[in-house]
Amino acid sequence: MHAGRIVAAVLLPPLGTYLACGPGRDFLITCGLTVLGFLPGVAFALWTVLRDERRVAAAA
Repeated sequence: MHAGRIVAAVLLPPLGTYLACGPGRDFLITCGLTVLGFLPGVAFALWTVLRDERRVAAAA
């Protein structure tokens, strides 16, 4: 696991998503949710980061 991505997802959700997936749909969703409310942004960012790490681990 990349602890830095998880910490970034908790402290600054769009940054954590950007580090995990790059610019794209998930990043824009995280930005929108963070603007609407910090906790929904954190929840989606954590889900995205952890989902991405499982996908990478399964491919290896």
